[in-house]
Formats: sequence, structure tokens, C-alpha cells
Amino acid sequence: MRYWLFKSEPSTWSWDQQVAKGDTGEEWDGVRNYQARNFMREMSIGDRGFFYHSQKEKAVVGVVEVCAEAHPDSTTDDDRWDCVDIRAVHPVQTPVTLDDIKAHPDLSEMVLVKNSRLSVQPVTETEWALICTLAGISP
Repeated sequence: MRYWLFKSEPSTWSWDQQVAKGDTGEEWDGVRNYQARNFMREMSIGDRGFFYHSQKEKAVVGVVEVCAEAHPDSTTDDDRWDCVDIRAVHPVQTPVTLDDIKAHPDLSEMVLVKNSRLSVQPVTETEWALICTLAGISP
């Protein structure tokens, strides 16, 4: 299993909206960055990810699971763009803010710290375990 982080502006797509999709999940569509698209192409069913609210909140608020591997993004006819489907697994007990992450020395190399604009990014197993601990959930 691999780990990821999916960033969304809550005004566009929120954790509550993701949860409302239930086990069916939802396409993680609209990504128009080649690096983020390539990360989605590496994902497998069952991979886990953090759901991260960007903009004002800037925090990990939930855990999601990849439920469909990369396929054409339904929001465009341009065949360069793929997406995966994700479903909500559970919320975190304590949101983990970007400031919390930046303050932790063991997370200083995290993609979120180095390239905070990337909407889909990998998370190492060590980073995953540490953020789960900070969030009050089991890895």
C-alpha cells in the first residue's frame, strides 16, 4: 500500500461532500498538473490518502481510500488528463494543520512542506504514521 495526500478547497469540494458520496466515492477530477496526474497513475485500489482542506483551514481533516484506479477524467475531452476515484474512510480526531506539519522536524521533507501547491502528492510511510499520531487515529 502507498500513501497520498489529496488537497481540496472546501468551497469547491469539502470533506463533508466526500463523506456524503459513501462507499461509491467520487472522481478526483479537474487536476491539470502533469506531476499530480502522474501520481494518480501510480495509485492502486486500497491505497490510503489524507484529505486536506486548503485555503483558510490548511489541515488534514480525513482519511480516504482509492476505490478506482486511474481512468480518463470525465470533466474533459482531453485524453491527457486522468483521475482516480476516492472514498472517505474516516475523519481525523484532531485536524493536523500545515503549521503543525511545518513545526515537526520529522516532517520537514514532506512534499506538502516543499511544494504546497501540488494538489495530489505522495506521503511516505513514516510521514503517514506520524500525521496519524498527530491526528489521533491509528495508522
